[in-house]
Amino acid sequence: MITDCHVHICPLHMFKPAALESIKKGRANFDQIAEFCEAPKPFLKYLDAAGVDRAVLINYVAPEVIGFTAEVNQYIADYTQECPQRLISCGGLHPRTSKNILADVEQILRLKIRSIKIHPPHQLLFPNDYLHGVKELEIVYRAAEANGIPIIFHTGTSIFAGARNKYGDPIYLDDVAVDFPKLKIVMAHGGRPLWMPTAFFLVRRHPNVFLDISGIPPKTLLKYFPRLEEIAQQTLFGTDWPGPGVPDIRKNLEDFRALSLSEEARQQILGRTASVIWPAE
Repeated sequence: MITDCHVHICPLHMFKPAALESIKKGRANFDQIAEFCEAPKPFLKYLDAAGVDRAVLINYVAPEVIGFTAEVNQYIADYTQECPQRLISCGGLHPRTSKNILADVEQILRLKIRSIKIHPPHQLLFPNDYLHGVKELEIVYRAAEANGIPIIFHTGTSIFAGARNKYGDPIYLDDVAVDFPKLKIVMAHGGRPLWMPTAFFLVRRHPNVFLDISGIPPKTLLKYFPRLEEIAQQTLFGTDWPGPGVPDIRKNLEDFRALSLSEEARQQILGRTASVIWPAE
């Protein structure tokens, strides 16, 4: 079962103008993307054509940079109801803008959202800021840990206007992994392009830390992670489609399959690791 663990199906009307232009730039098929964000059935057909069985649909709260508010949680919960076996929900919480973090956590649980996204460069915080007074982060982590909900952290840089890339260094997840050892931590984008060795180290150090290879051109993947086979059991295939620089899910999948990896590692990364994090419903 092939899972794309990082696809941006989200409410386009919430985007700030500058952020939306970054998505539109160079995309002749933007109208198709807009259709997919409105209706799951056409998107499911697209996944069929790409040869993908399941997709994790990434949403998060970042009013400062992207424009997304907590309304994304209801949006993605409603969207994935069309086919929850194939469409895996990812919602968001923002420790700094939440008026009642406990109520926001309760909404995530009530909506049965299956992942939480924290985006440090867009939320303008470090993942370990619970050590420096942001107690709301600790509440989020403890709730996710207790309820078996993985947290996907953006790691690495972001080109969107207003993003602060100092927050993208994955080393701050070392504290999170130590303090919340049962929390499933997914490092989206593997710290690309500045901190990939750090991401590799963290996966090897912590059994609860996973590497999401989305946003890394598959043809360059083994250049950045030459020992990828060593961490295949903690690695997830993902595309970051339709993010900037990711033209097509099927093309990414084909390029990944062409890499010099053992068939065992290939199958592990394409689906088996995801089945551990998001078991079939």
